Amino acid sequence: MENERDTWIREIDAVLQEWCQGDYVLGEYWFVQRCDPKRPLTKESEEAATEEINLAEVPIPGFVVITQTCDIVRSCKERPFIEVSPLFEVDPQRLLEIQKARRPQYTYIPGVAELNLVADLDRVMTVEKAVVAEWKRQQGCRDDEEIRALGQALARKRVRFAFPDDFVGFVSELQKRIKNKHNKSSNEGDALRALREIRVRASPSWNSPNIELMFWFIRDENQVDFQGLGWNQLLETWLQLIPKHGRFQDVNGSVVTMEDITAKDYLESDPLDLDHLSSQN
Repeated sequence: MENERDTWIREIDAVLQEWCQGDYVLGEYWFVQRCDPKRPLTKESEEAATEEINLAEVPIPGFVVITQTCDIVRSCKERPFIEVSPLFEVDPQRLLEIQKARRPQYTYIPGVAELNLVADLDRVMTVEKAVVAEWKRQQGCRDDEEIRALGQALARKRVRFAFPDDFVGFVSELQKRIKNKHNKSSNEGDALRALREIRVRASPSWNSPNIELMFWFIRDENQVDFQGLGWNQLLETWLQLIPKHGRFQDVNGSVVTMEDITAKDYLESDPLDLDHLSSQN
């Protein structure tokens, strides 16, 4: 005979069968973070410090589920927890940068993008599945491509490559150019917004005393040459910002599509993003 606990476990499991990684909930919610009231680092922890408590509550517009779908749908009897991140509002320019995977602190959630909301992956909270079962589920990803992009963004947050300090300085002018031109109404601005990602490979390795660099500017397949300023001219402009210096004595680049770059070159290169190249997010 089924007891009360078995009944609501079955009910929770049934509701969670509909949830997927990337699904979200909107409303008045609170993110809870532990803090040191003697050394508060955020506005919310400063407020908690006045009450001499070590838990700060932060108002947020909603949560997104970041637990993998296969673990979400497993019975709460064996796997009772789900990880969620808070939704965070950004301006349209940063939203586009996040969509292009250039701000790995955040991840793009297609279902809520029209509200300029993204997931803040620096903040993760664990809740029990019974809590999520009471939320009004909103679909975060609508097709396999969006699901795959979300999974890659979540993985990138944890496994992204740490570039050497001298390389960070070496590409600083290129970084500034990208940030300054990205949102401009110009051919170059259009081109930067059309890039899927920028990748770089160091040969023979990042630890070598002399390094050959190859930059791949990967553009969307459906983008054509821009009138008056072609991709080759843009590439020349960008490469002029990273002339040979120090260990980096041979610098090359190419504008390609995903169909052009080989799997070997893709796997042996590392993605550039603005968080990698800047101390300011």
